[in-house]
Amino acid sequence: MQHYRFQARNARGELTAGVLSAESVAGAAQALRARGDHVVQLVPMAAAGEDLRAALRKFNYTSGPSSKDILDFTTQLAVMIRAGISIRAALDGISEQVQNAKFRRILFQIKSDVESGKQFSEAITRHPKLFGPLYVNMVKASEMSGSFAKMLDRIAAYLAQEIETRKMVIGASIYPGIIALMAISTTVFLLTFVLPSFAGVFKGKEDALPGPTIFLMGLSTFMVKYWWLLLLTAVVTISSFIAFIRTEFGGLWWDKFKISAPIIKRMFRALYISRSLQTMGELLNAGVPMLDTIAITGDISGNRHYKRLWRSVYGAVKQGKKVQTQLSRSTLLPRSVIQMISAGEESGKLGEVLDEISIFYSKALKDAIKTVTSMIEPIMIVLMGSVVGFIAMAIILPIFKMSSLVSGK
Repeated sequence: MQHYRFQARNARGELTAGVLSAESVAGAAQALRARGDHVVQLVPMAAAGEDLRAALRKFNYTSGPSSKDILDFTTQLAVMIRAGISIRAALDGISEQVQNAKFRRILFQIKSDVESGKQFSEAITRHPKLFGPLYVNMVKASEMSGSFAKMLDRIAAYLAQEIETRKMVIGASIYPGIIALMAISTTVFLLTFVLPSFAGVFKGKEDALPGPTIFLMGLSTFMVKYWWLLLLTAVVTISSFIAFIRTEFGGLWWDKFKISAPIIKRMFRALYISRSLQTMGELLNAGVPMLDTIAITGDISGNRHYKRLWRSVYGAVKQGKKVQTQLSRSTLLPRSVIQMISAGEESGKLGEVLDEISIFYSKALKDAIKTVTSMIEPIMIVLMGSVVGFIAMAIILPIFKMSSLVSGK
C-alpha cells in the first residue's frame, strides 16, 4: 500500500487535509470521492529515506530528460487526470517524484504557467525540445474536445512506439558494429605486434618473399612508425564526414543513400513510411487540421527527401487538391499505400486507414531489421575471415617457401 497526502473539500465546502493509504492514485481519489469529498490535491508521500534522496537530487545536475522521461510523465499525467485529479495537483505530484533535476525544474515551470491561467498546451509550447509539434497539437486538440486523458494515452502509446522503433534500429546496428570493431582490432594487432616479430626471420631474404608478404611487411612498418598519422587521419575523416552530412547537400546525399543502398534501403523506407503515416494518422484522429498535420508529418519524418515530399503535398492540399494527387508523383511511397490513402480520402476515414497502414509498416520494419541483421552478420564474418586469412597466408607462405629451399639444398 502506498501512502498519499491529500487536500479535499467536503460537502460543506470546508478544506480538509490528511493522509490515506491506497493501492494507486486512482484508488486514493476514488476513496475520497466515495465519502463525498472533492479532490484538491493528492500527492504520493515519500517512502522512508526518500527525503534524503530528494535532498541529494537537488545537487544532481544531470543531462536533460530523455524520451523515456517524457513517456513516463505523459503516462502518469493521463492516469491522474483520469482519476479526477486537477492538472495543477497532478503536475505538482509528478514533479516531486521526478529524479532528473532539469526535468523537475521544467515541470515546476509548466505548473507555474498553468496556475497563472495558461492552457497546458500553451505552457508546454515553451519547451519545444521536449514537447514537439505533434505533442502540442494533440494536446491542444484534446483541450478543445474535452478528451484530455484519452489523448494523453494516445500520445503515450505513440511515444512508446517511437522508443521501441529507435531501440530496434540501434540494436540492428550494434552487432555489425561489434564485428567491425573486432575485425579492425584483430587486423591492427596482427600488423603491429605479430608481423614485426617475423621481420628478423625474413630479413635478408626479401627476394624470396611473395608479393602479399612484402606488401604486409611494408604496411606493418608504416603502421608502427606512423601510427599517430593513421589515428589523426581516422579522426579527421570521421569528423569531416559528420560535418559533411550536417550540411544541406551532405544531408540530402546521406538520406538518399539510406533509402537506396541495396541492403538497408528496405529497413529505412519502412521506418520513414511507418513514422510519417503514424504521425499523420494520430494527428488527424486527434482533430488537428489537415494542413497542420501535413506540416508536422514532414518535420517528424526523419529524412530530408520524405520531408520534401510532404512539403509538396502541403502545397498541393493548400491549393485544394487531394493528398494522393501529389503522392502519386513520387516513388518514395509504394503504389499500394497511395491507393489506400486515396480510398481513405474518398470514404472520409483517412485517419483510420493511416493507422492501419502504419501498423502494417511497423511489422514490416521489424521484419526488415531481422533481414538486414541476418544478411550483415555472414558478410561481416566472411570479411573478417578473409582479412585474417590473408594475413595468415602472407606469414605462412614464405616459411613454407624457405623450408622447401632448405630441403632442396
